[in-house]
Amino acid sequence: MADLAEPPVHRVPSGLAKEGKAHGATMTSSTRTNTRQRVQSAETGAEVLKALARLGPSASLSSISEFTDMAAAKVHRYLQAMIASGLAAQDKQTGRYQLGPEAVTIGLAALANIDVVGNISDMLPALRDEIHHTCFLAVWGNHGPTVVRVVENVGQVTILTRVGAVMPLLTSATGLLFAAFMPPSERDPIAKTEPQALQDALHDPNSPLSARLEQIRRERRSAIQGLMVPGVGAMAVPIFDARMEVAGVVTTMGPEAVFDVSPEGPIATALSAFGRSASARLGAPS
Repeated sequence: MADLAEPPVHRVPSGLAKEGKAHGATMTSSTRTNTRQRVQSAETGAEVLKALARLGPSASLSSISEFTDMAAAKVHRYLQAMIASGLAAQDKQTGRYQLGPEAVTIGLAALANIDVVGNISDMLPALRDEIHHTCFLAVWGNHGPTVVRVVENVGQVTILTRVGAVMPLLTSATGLLFAAFMPPSERDPIAKTEPQALQDALHDPNSPLSARLEQIRRERRSAIQGLMVPGVGAMAVPIFDARMEVAGVVTTMGPEAVFDVSPEGPIATALSAFGRSASARLGAPS
């Protein structure tokens, strides 16, 4: 009986085998390099877009170069690519650059998806722990300033404000701040629920109330002591969105005996810093 022959073994010359391995390694390394370059290009493009947004409504090539700390020639290359894709535009008369229609579309889509309550709520516990007073977030609802999130003080005295409560428009720190910044077309129908004397003062440009609302707009902060509830002080700041419209108001409140409403006090300082930080989270310009 004949022996079974083993199938022939085809051997690759050692030189070719090494060459093949080297070629495969080169391809892998090249792929990694290209990936890194694409990521770096995306990051650079994002920096140029940020510069256009923050230096707007239009900006020169030199100002964008300075803002991004990039060479003007490099910025120019990226701007030309962005113009081709609609992310940037250039004024033919002035030569200045601005955001293009596609960038505006992206921005509007991002605005539509911003969750004010979700974005700001997780910041409230840190504020409460810093100032040791109850804090809450209110937004403008169908019936006026409406509380949507409360973080209570864990100290000896707790001032309770329930979720869903509607704050008075002209006698609370929260309401006064909304009254100062809301357009009259939205504010005045809600003001009709206030006492007639306050309604009259609201529409009198020479009234103390009008002067107070102007001060609130200037300082971006409102404070009261005992106006809404005897023995209770409160202070509020606005949270602006990317359109610089009031998206919400954050208020802190506590017993008058330990609640410092002075404009230079620790509560005002912490609350104002919180308002700036929260507004930045919603895309408000600096």
